[in-house]
Amino acid sequence: MSEPIKMFKKHELLRSLSERGIPPKILEAFSAVERADFISAELERMAYDDIPLPIGKGQTISQPYTIAIMLSLLELKPGQKILEIGSGSGYVLALLSELIGEKGRVFGMEVLPELAKKSRKALVGYKNVRVFAKSGAQGLPDKAPFDRILISAAIHEIPEKILHQLKPKGGLLVAPKGSRFEQDLVVLQRKDNVFEIKKKVPGFLFVPFVGE
Repeated sequence: MSEPIKMFKKHELLRSLSERGIPPKILEAFSAVERADFISAELERMAYDDIPLPIGKGQTISQPYTIAIMLSLLELKPGQKILEIGSGSGYVLALLSELIGEKGRVFGMEVLPELAKKSRKALVGYKNVRVFAKSGAQGLPDKAPFDRILISAAIHEIPEKILHQLKPKGGLLVAPKGSRFEQDLVVLQRKDNVFEIKKKVPGFLFVPFVGE
């Protein structure tokens, strides 16, 4: 894909996200991160289409609008510590890095070693991001507590072990929760040992959480 075409398609994607109410800070992150860096060369022509794309091993890089909604729900702030479970290609990790800044820290967990390896390569310039090639079913207790946790795969029930890795005062978790065929994006907030559902956004479809 030539540079002018890439720039045009990226501009059109950003315009579409803006028209659908995505906040400016998140648009800035999408502008800074090249989605094309996180997909195979043969799919590069579709890098800035607002659709999910395959990344191998039956997994996908999510639709940009879906990712933007998840990032909006996380209520991110500079300097936070974030965990993404099911980090796949690493694209969302890069966006998270942009949003929390160099003083923040981002941890990704990807159960498929091949995808974890590819994502590390794509993320080489992001000094505040680490990717672990392991199942996210137990979370990442050695690095807890987290200000925010994002689960990027469809899950039926969120394990208590993961919930308790949120910061006790106001930690937020966002996850697509539901059946294999349709999920709600659920926002849970921790207040000591109480986990309150703050919001539900219906109508999403993610690949299944590996480990359930």
